[in-house]
Amino acid sequence: MRKLKYALGLCFTFALTVSNAQNKEVVIEPVKITDNIYMLKGQGGNIGLFVGEDGAFMIDDQFAKLTPKILKAIKGITDKPVKYLINTHWHGDHTGGNENMSKEGAVIISHDNVRKRMSVESVVRGRKRPASPESALPVITFSKDMMVHFNGEDVLISHVHNAHTDGDAHIYFTSSNVLHMGDTYFQGKFPYIDLTSGGSINGYIAAIDKALIISNDDTVIIPGHRGLSNKKELLGYKEMLVTLKNRVQKAIDSGSSLEEVKNDTSITKEYAEKYGKWFITAEGIRETIYKSLTNQ
Repeated sequence: MRKLKYALGLCFTFALTVSNAQNKEVVIEPVKITDNIYMLKGQGGNIGLFVGEDGAFMIDDQFAKLTPKILKAIKGITDKPVKYLINTHWHGDHTGGNENMSKEGAVIISHDNVRKRMSVESVVRGRKRPASPESALPVITFSKDMMVHFNGEDVLISHVHNAHTDGDAHIYFTSSNVLHMGDTYFQGKFPYIDLTSGGSINGYIAAIDKALIISNDDTVIIPGHRGLSNKKELLGYKEMLVTLKNRVQKAIDSGSSLEEVKNDTSITKEYAEKYGKWFITAEGIRETIYKSLTNQ
């Protein structure tokens, strides 16, 4: 019994040490885009930061444990407080710091469905997520589009329907020509389309089309994950998704089952190596598209 307790103690200590080490290793890296717009990379979704005389405007906030590091990084850019925080959607790697930022005085904005989903217990990728506390919920919500006039810029917050989730928003800085797409764009990766949260392949492609309409060759695009992008890359990303969707639809029309599509590597043959090296594999995206197109 003593040996068992000792072994369990060692396992707990090791797990705690690894967890603490991983937290310490996270570095919040500011990437300057314009004189007053930055992308902050860390652990979770890319943060957008817009600074000026009126204060700071923040897009997403990663995980709660990272808030001190994020605030320190912001202090290195501006001494102004974060007045507004927009959530691009409800997932925890984009909203985990909401409660902390609310305590810092930030007014949180989101689409209606973000607040609704955060308000109740949910399941994401098979894991239960408890309802968020009231202090973490957005206090200003919108159903379609809205404008924020801040730091001398007109900022368009635009809802895109049933894409990554049912509450996605694009944030476009109209004068600076910078667009934050949240997780409606996973630069260099197959997208995670959360079907249980209202996401769909058709909506995802439509969201990219909406982004392409307002973009030009000079637009700087902040994706939900990885590095800065542009219209040319986004066009290629859309082409990949349309190709995969059409191939899966063809397989469905010919009577292929879900298992047959999951095992059909020819559908993703030229894209698997480039886009499939993370938790959404080539098989995973084939399965997602099949389920989306057949409403499973």
